[in-house]
Amino acid sequence: MNRFSGVPDTLYIPLTARIYVSKHFPDYFMDEKALSLEPEMPYETIAAKSTEYFQMAGACRFYCTDQMIRSFIHKHGKCNVINLGCGLETAYFRLLSHTGEAVFYEVDLPSVIEMRRRILGESEREILIAGDMFDFEWTKGIDTQRPTILTAIGVFQYFESASVTVFLKEIQKHFTDAEVIFDAMTGKAVKYANDYIRKTGNKNAELHFSTDSGAAVAGMCGMQLAAE
Repeated sequence: MNRFSGVPDTLYIPLTARIYVSKHFPDYFMDEKALSLEPEMPYETIAAKSTEYFQMAGACRFYCTDQMIRSFIHKHGKCNVINLGCGLETAYFRLLSHTGEAVFYEVDLPSVIEMRRRILGESEREILIAGDMFDFEWTKGIDTQRPTILTAIGVFQYFESASVTVFLKEIQKHFTDAEVIFDAMTGKAVKYANDYIRKTGNKNAELHFSTDSGAAVAGMCGMQLAAE
């Protein structure tokens, strides 16, 4: 059986973007692990339904996030890097030479974690956790006293704003010293993105959360905005 059997289209979209930009703009962004998966997935089929703008925008999120994670690890050394809604994200492999004493945790629903383990494997420094990120059971095996950076890339958009606000408030209760990186779109951008998702053949992955201001989100959650 092909390692990618049963993988939903939404998991292919960010992976396709990383492959596309690694192939066409390697001086800007390079993801060797993603490139190694290209022969086993329907890359051309997914890429043909997109535009270069979407591919670059998709990879830009990971480019920026990688820089923030590297900076956090350099500052704190012994820390946690938690990837919420990890899907087939390959940040651990891209940042392998920068991990230091950091431990990576990949969190997603059980079915996704099963696929990820089959496709990308698991290592001692990258721990896979199956569970619903909103119930916080996934925190039980993590040293929450350590400095922690959490990423939620391409995740919050699938939930209503109220759910995102509650989640960010709960993060502060479970972690002593934490930073959260997430991406968000304006209302207009969400509509455009939903049109694109439908073109890829997936009509059951509507996006919801949007905002025009990171400061507004931070204010609602009682958090400090570090950067936007």
